[in-house]
Amino acid sequence: MTSQFYRVPSALHTMLFPMVLTAMLLIASPAVVLAQGTNALVPHDDSLTWYGITLYGVIDAGLQYDTHAAPVSDYFTDGVAEVIQKNGNKSQFAAVPNNMGFSRIGLKGDEPLFGDWSGLFELTTVFSPLSGNVLDCLKSVTVNNGKPLTAQTSGADCPIAGQAFGRAAYAGLVSHTVGSFTLGRQRSLLGDGIFQYDPAPSFAFSVIGFSGIPGGGGDAEDLFLDSSLKYTAKYGPIHIGALYQFGAAGGSENSALQFQLGGETAGLSVDAYYSRKKNAITTVFLSAAQVAALPALGYSSGNSLAATVSDNTAYAVMGSYTFGAPKIFAGYEQIEYSNPSHPLEPGYSNIGGYILAFVNNAAYDHHRTLQIFWSGLRYSVTPRLDVAAAYYGYRQNSYAIGANAGCTSNKSPGCSGTLNGLSLSADWRFSKRFDVYAGTMRTSVADGLSSGYLNTSNIATTVGVRFSF
Repeated sequence: MTSQFYRVPSALHTMLFPMVLTAMLLIASPAVVLAQGTNALVPHDDSLTWYGITLYGVIDAGLQYDTHAAPVSDYFTDGVAEVIQKNGNKSQFAAVPNNMGFSRIGLKGDEPLFGDWSGLFELTTVFSPLSGNVLDCLKSVTVNNGKPLTAQTSGADCPIAGQAFGRAAYAGLVSHTVGSFTLGRQRSLLGDGIFQYDPAPSFAFSVIGFSGIPGGGGDAEDLFLDSSLKYTAKYGPIHIGALYQFGAAGGSENSALQFQLGGETAGLSVDAYYSRKKNAITTVFLSAAQVAALPALGYSSGNSLAATVSDNTAYAVMGSYTFGAPKIFAGYEQIEYSNPSHPLEPGYSNIGGYILAFVNNAAYDHHRTLQIFWSGLRYSVTPRLDVAAAYYGYRQNSYAIGANAGCTSNKSPGCSGTLNGLSLSADWRFSKRFDVYAGTMRTSVADGLSSGYLNTSNIATTVGVRFSF
């Protein structure tokens, strides 16, 4: 993709990333492990672990045909938006990355300390194997600043904004009897639940996998949370979890709070979640008029965005039931959006150093309620072949005010609206580290959730390969 505007990374970021990757390769270069308590190398061990530190990664790429989509982005998570987006304007056949999940490379470690306690850490970078770029959703949005929908490339808000370690950067302690405590940048409890209870966990074949909104408790940027303290544990059949994200200057601004409680018996597993996020940020590209106003404001189009800010509260329940080879899944989440108790000012520095040049703190004078639900079946035809079928739905209330109050059409994004998605997919693991997959997903939007869209449906059909190490 091309654009005259690009965000120039800091010198520190430019130097840090290649240095870290070099260190990863040097640390894990012996494809063997040391026998416990000795200096001897264990033969025929194909893990990339040395002194308790493991290099791991995934490379995922494929081909996709879309009936209504924008051209491929080098920075967007999966290149093209499989779920219909506002700028999805034409059919296309393209090479696309990250269909089943992030391509990534990382380091993780687990060091015994005392009793059953261990220290652990994880550092993970996510990238596009087709362009070699570190993923940066916010850049995929800024390159569309000032452009009409028909001239835009694929892009949408997400928690990955060019960070050196966008997927994980945390350390902590773990005990088999007490649980794990981790601090840093990590996936939310809701995000963990979405991944566990999605019948087709992927970007290409799942609405809730493609969109970070369910896992972020209403906002895609909050699927992964910086400066967060997370606790998870399992006591017999009971699951519990808690998460707190520390806010600005130790206050409640930008803070998040989540809880999880669940259990399992026989083949049934169920978890309930509560999430509260202050100053949730949803970014969008700038209009041509907003771009024209940037010089007077002292901002650059290359790293400036418009944003809606809200305080979000979410409740969710998810479950699965296994009866032999088939496994069924279902989930429901309700998200309430309200105006922020701590409004953000224009010029606020968002994740990745992007500037919110235009900020809307009053989008939800009438609270918005979004209901998300899904169900599906995953069937293990053989130990190496899984097939999945899934349905996903969104339902939005009418939260518009004034002349559009109570509207049920597409004349305003605040009108009531719906999104529906259906998918079929198969994944064949024909070796320990290599699998191939294929599938299709149809999504459609109506009324308020289709306001301003060039087209209201897309069918994305994908085949691809994934290598894990």
